[in-house]
Formats: sequence, C-alpha cells, structure tokens
Amino acid sequence: MDLKLTNKVAIVLAASKGLGKAIAVALSAEGAKVIIGSRDEEALNKTAAEIKQLTGNDVVAIPVDVSNAAQVTAFIDKAVAAFGRVDILLNNAGGPPFDKFENFDDEQWQKAFDLNLLSMARTSRLVLPHLQKTGSGRIINIISGSVKSVLANSVLSTAMRMGVVGMAKLMADEFGPYNITVNNVAPGLILTDRIKHTLPKDVDTDEAMKEKAKSIPLGRIGRPEELAALVTFLASEQAAYISGQTIQVDGGAGRNIY
Repeated sequence: MDLKLTNKVAIVLAASKGLGKAIAVALSAEGAKVIIGSRDEEALNKTAAEIKQLTGNDVVAIPVDVSNAAQVTAFIDKAVAAFGRVDILLNNAGGPPFDKFENFDDEQWQKAFDLNLLSMARTSRLVLPHLQKTGSGRIINIISGSVKSVLANSVLSTAMRMGVVGMAKLMADEFGPYNITVNNVAPGLILTDRIKHTLPKDVDTDEAMKEKAKSIPLGRIGRPEELAALVTFLASEQAAYISGQTIQVDGGAGRNIY
C-alpha cells in the first residue's frame, strides 16, 4: 500500500528515543521529511543521524522542551522554515510520575498539566495555520491506555490524557472543514523505558514483565514499531476519513467494550 507520504513534512516530538523515535523512523521510511524534537540535544542529533542513514531521507533535529512556551514557539518557527510547510504534527511527551493521589502537590499537578495537556494544545495551535494551508493536515496525539482502562497510580497521567481526549474531539469538529484530522493513539504495554515505572519496585523487572504479559490476550508486550505503524497509517491519505478517535494499541489488554 502506498501511503502517499513522500515529501510530506512531519513534526515528531519526544523523538530522541522510545515511541517518538519509532514513529519518526516509520514516517521517514515512507518518504516523509521529518523534524524531530526533544530536550536531550545530544541524543536527538544521534537519532537524526541514525534515521537519515537508515532511510536516506531528510531529518532535522531541533531541541525543545515542550513545557516551555518560548522554546515551543521558536521550535515551530524553525520547523516551518526547514521545509516551508508542515503536514503532520505528532504530539508526544514523557509521562508524569506514578503514585497515589494523596502524594501529589500543586507543583506536580502543574508540571503534569504543562507537559501533558497544555503542551499539546500549544503546539497544535501554533501549527494549525500551516496545516490549514495543506488541505490535508494531520494531528496525532500519543496519550495512554489509561483513558480507556484505569491504570493504578496513574492519576496525573490519566487526568491530563483525558483532557487531551476531550480537546481532540472538539478540534476534530473545528478542523474538519479544513480536511485536518485529529486522532489519539493510546498505547498499552509497549517495550520502552517507561514500562519500568509501571512495574512493582520489589520484583525482578523481567519477571514482572512476564507477569504483566499474562493479562494481555496476545501474550506479550508490544513493540514500538507496532504502534508506529498505526500512527503512520493515520498520517496517510488513506486515513482521511478517520478523525476524533482514540485508538488503543495494547494487544487486546483493554477490558473496555466501547
């Protein structure tokens, strides 16, 4: 299937490692020109070089802290200048810490809001005028399976991600006349560094992961590339009639019906 992503311009955030990196690789492999951002400049530059060598396509690395308004504004300006347009925005950010509700203070709630909700609203707002020019823009938000099935100790993440779900629904309504789609991808257990933060601290990591996999119908933890494949499809022309949706990638682990 030709996803018709050749020469499309994609911004991928939190892309120096994990899901963001896998998504950037997948988009680049389909011919997109990719602009990657994250706070770790050294890791970001290394990732850009790896992707370019792997796919042979242009990759631009621009360091950015998505919770910093000034940095995000400068990042978007540089990203647009790099190729003169933007077709795809992949919103992504590291998640807040896991703990019980009673253990979080105002400062931690504010940090979670800035990183996991406001950052996605801000980048979407800044990129919107450029997506409107394309006539086929895409906004895709990486959130969490906890918006569908509650995950213990994820109160900060769940609260902010639920906000993104509501925001994306309204954005899909407003941006539809411009042929811009807005969707969320909700990972379940995917093999990234963040998985370790969801595991019991008093159990061997490998054993804990095997135990977690028992509750997944497919019997294993997912690979970043499997989630990236869905994102790449949602970014394509073939997905032009999918908007306002939250799609899980969890091996069937979610017990929700709707």
